[in-house]
Amino acid sequence: MKREHIEQINAAVEAVKAKKKINHFYFVACGGSMALMMPAQYVMDCECEIPATVYTANEFIHRMPKALGKDSVVISCSMQGKTPETVEATRLAREKGALTISMSHNVGSPLWETTQYPIHYDWLEETDMSNHNHTILHSLVFNILNTIQPNEKYERACKSIEKMDAIFKANIEKYASKALEFGENYKREEIIYTMASGGSYGPAYSFAICLLMEMQWVNSNCIHSGEYFHGPFEITDYDVPFIIVKGIDQTRYLDERAHKFCEKFSDKITLIDAADFDMKDMDEDLKGYFASLVVGVVLRGYADALADFRGHPLTVRRYMWRMEY
Repeated sequence: MKREHIEQINAAVEAVKAKKKINHFYFVACGGSMALMMPAQYVMDCECEIPATVYTANEFIHRMPKALGKDSVVISCSMQGKTPETVEATRLAREKGALTISMSHNVGSPLWETTQYPIHYDWLEETDMSNHNHTILHSLVFNILNTIQPNEKYERACKSIEKMDAIFKANIEKYASKALEFGENYKREEIIYTMASGGSYGPAYSFAICLLMEMQWVNSNCIHSGEYFHGPFEITDYDVPFIIVKGIDQTRYLDERAHKFCEKFSDKITLIDAADFDMKDMDEDLKGYFASLVVGVVLRGYADALADFRGHPLTVRRYMWRMEY
C-alpha cells in the first residue's frame, strides 16, 4: 500500500481513537460506492458491538438519523468526489458534529474539501490492486477495530491487505475463461438476476445495478439469498438466468439453500463459489471477510466479457453525466 494511503488512514484512525465515545458508524455513499460499503459494514457487525449502518446518501440527508451527532463517525465515498448527495451528506454530518472520513480517487474534489479526513484510492488502471477502493476501506475498518478494541486478529487483517494484489490477480486469471464463456452465453439475455448474502451481497448488488443496469442496459435485480424464498423464488424457471454467489462467511448456508432450490428449476445458473477462490496464504479466520472483495473483482471480469460480446462498452451511458437529473 502506498505511503500516502497509509498516512491518510492513520490520521483518520487517530481521530477515531481520540473520541471518548462512539455511538454509531454510518457508511454513506451512492451506487457502486454504497455497495462498496456493505462488506465493511458486515465486518463491523460481526466484530463490533457499536452499530454500523449503510445509507444511500440522499436518504441520509432527508432522513437524518436522530442519533447522528458528536459521538458518530461518518465514512463516505465517491470515486470522483463530485456526487452532490454524498458531498451534502458529509457536510451535514460534519455540521452535526460527527467525525467525517471520506474516500475518493480525486484529490481536491468537493468531497475531499468537505470532509475532515480525506483518503485517496487508486482506480482500475493502477497495477497494484491493494491500493484500490475496496482494500483501502478494509484497511481503514480493521485499523479502526484494532484501535477501539485491540486484537491480534485485526493486526493480522491489516497486514493481509498487502496479500490482496496477488490474490486478486490470481483469481482474475483463474476465472478468465469462465468469464469469456459467460459473456458468449449470456450476450443476448434481456434480464439476469444476481443472488448473494453476507459480505458478498454488496459486490453482487453492485454488479446488478451498476455493471448490468447502468453500464449494459440489461434488466437485473440483486436478490438476497435469505429473501429468495419470501417472494423472488416464484420467478425461477428453466430459462431465467441467475448469477449465484456462495460466500465463505457466516451466511454461506443461505446461499447454499438458495442454490440448491434454484438449480432444480433453472437451466441458466452461473455459480461463483468463494470456496474455490485461490486465497493463497490468507489466515482461515480472515478468508470470509476478504473473499467478498475477490467476488467483486471476479464479477468485474464477467462484466468486461459480457460488454465485449455485446459490443457495448462499459463506458457508454444514455443519461448519466449527459443531462441534468
